[in-house]
Amino acid sequence: MNPSLSPNLLRYGSEDDLPEQIPLHAGPLSLIYTGGDLRYIRAGDGPILHRLYVAVRDHNWDTIPAELTELVIDDRGDSFRISFRARHKRGNIDFAWDGSISGDTDGTLRFELDGEVLSNFRRNRIGFCVLHPAALAGLACTVEQTDGTLTPGTFPEAIVPHQPFFDMRAISHEVAPGVSATVRMEGDTFEMEDQRNWTDDSYKTYSTPLAIPFPVEVKAGERIRQVVTISLDGIHSGDAEGAEESGGVRVEVGGSDGGRLPAIGLGVSSVGPIPEGQIGRLQNLHLAHLRADLRLDDPDYAAQLERAQAEAELLGVGLEMAIHLGEDPAGELAVLRGLLEKRRPIVARWLIFRQGEASTRADWAALARTHLSDLAPTAPFGGGTNAYFTELNRNRPSTDGLNLVCYSVNPQVHAFDNLSLMETLETQAATVHSARGFVGALPIAVTPITLRARFNPNATGPEANSAPGTLPPSVDPRQMSLFAAAWTLGSLKYLAESGVASATYFETVGWRGVVESAEGSPANVPFPSLPGGVFPVYHLLADVGEWADAALLPVATTDRLTVDGLALEREGAQRILLANLTNEEQRVTLRHGGASGWLRMLDETNALAAIEQPELFRKHRGRRIPCTGGVSEFVLLPYAVARLDVW
Repeated sequence: MNPSLSPNLLRYGSEDDLPEQIPLHAGPLSLIYTGGDLRYIRAGDGPILHRLYVAVRDHNWDTIPAELTELVIDDRGDSFRISFRARHKRGNIDFAWDGSISGDTDGTLRFELDGEVLSNFRRNRIGFCVLHPAALAGLACTVEQTDGTLTPGTFPEAIVPHQPFFDMRAISHEVAPGVSATVRMEGDTFEMEDQRNWTDDSYKTYSTPLAIPFPVEVKAGERIRQVVTISLDGIHSGDAEGAEESGGVRVEVGGSDGGRLPAIGLGVSSVGPIPEGQIGRLQNLHLAHLRADLRLDDPDYAAQLERAQAEAELLGVGLEMAIHLGEDPAGELAVLRGLLEKRRPIVARWLIFRQGEASTRADWAALARTHLSDLAPTAPFGGGTNAYFTELNRNRPSTDGLNLVCYSVNPQVHAFDNLSLMETLETQAATVHSARGFVGALPIAVTPITLRARFNPNATGPEANSAPGTLPPSVDPRQMSLFAAAWTLGSLKYLAESGVASATYFETVGWRGVVESAEGSPANVPFPSLPGGVFPVYHLLADVGEWADAALLPVATTDRLTVDGLALEREGAQRILLANLTNEEQRVTLRHGGASGWLRMLDETNALAAIEQPELFRKHRGRRIPCTGGVSEFVLLPYAVARLDVW
């Protein structure tokens, strides 16, 4: 193996080991401790919290990670004690706190934060984030207000644009018949938001209320103390025992037609033209379109249009033209029309935005249609938001004059670890289902889909420049790894099964792309790619693109956070793509109904060859695999993607 690409680099783009996940119990409660956080707190099969952690958010809502020291874990089997020291330090921000976590045999769990501000800085939030899982949607709950009033409520089913609960001191819900869990928060006033707006798989209860002006300067020497306590009511000995281990993940491919794949495209690269050696490779993805962003008040946009058109013609696709209007929409559209009349690009669709506005106003869509519709008579006009689903949900556009509605997706608005990113996959479908409630039957285009945010729509001040030797905030080193391929497969599964019309992923070339530039990355930045190679996600998109005209089959899994996948059917054959969403080996039992099959793995044992010699890798069908009774069994290495062709 090339020493420059170790197993960890191939898995998730970093040499660092992932934080250890330590299972713990507090009487009937089970949970995982990892890196200062508590995750997956359950009473038997009844979910209580997805995650409980402390966040420090700066004036632009950027999250400042903590460095942990002095960690002590006393695991007593049915109870535990944990203590550690955490410090959040970046630039002028410096905040430290002592963490103390206890879990008792009666099911009581207590997490204490005792912190001190060590420098003067502006913050938007410091304190606990309490994440109830999105799986509680539709379940009744009771909220205790800060004055002691008990208010009945429900975890929202459709994604709500604004906070469902305010002025909170505690919240309770049933975890089993006759058994309830109460989460009590002390040290500040809390409220809840529906984090599914940003594709997080949770409802987040946080402090301080957003109605209080922010950012706020905190002074060196200030103390911040908070406590979160979880308690059970109605639990009896033997209740809430976990299910028996299944010995692996079971996946089943459904027998009925689940619709069709969306039109899949990529964005035009932000780092430069497509290298000659990558043109044929990108052609083999069988893309439906390229997205080009044209900011009409940018004096260079004509050159950007020229390059986008040239690359679309090389790849044999049309352009998804994202038009960003400036201060003079009518004048800018007139100039754009003149350029387009000369160039006559093939347009797959128009997306109309106004810079500084959260979502598309009907008059801007109508104005754009007046100027542009005859240049590409079959191209639909879309509107919505260039930012997150949140902006679309809170600023619902008029659908008059629109042929489609669009919004973007990225999984890293609030959390950045591997576990949290994989949790967002199913929630992408939830955004589609919720959008249906206010856009009706209009086609939905999710565009673009990226690993990191392209920009910060909620910044309250200028973004800081990247320090030398660091990556820009829009770049994630996991882009070049197996992790990105596994995450993208999950994203495709849920968006396709939810019926989106179009999905635009990443870019063509470079740090945010699917293939690398001829030069590769500078040696002094943490993006360990190989010049002129491809990224593992390239092979996933190629596997899907080869079957772009196939029918979609439903895929069910017994553990969607461990193994998930996508299945296609054409002329009696099936192509099944499965991904291991974890950093551990997973044993899979796959029921598909086929009599014979070929299995090809993309994992850490062959990823380097697939990166360096993609054509040779793609020629290999893999190995014949038994399909006894329409069932196949195999092991997936960490973040591996399996392709099984059966008939």
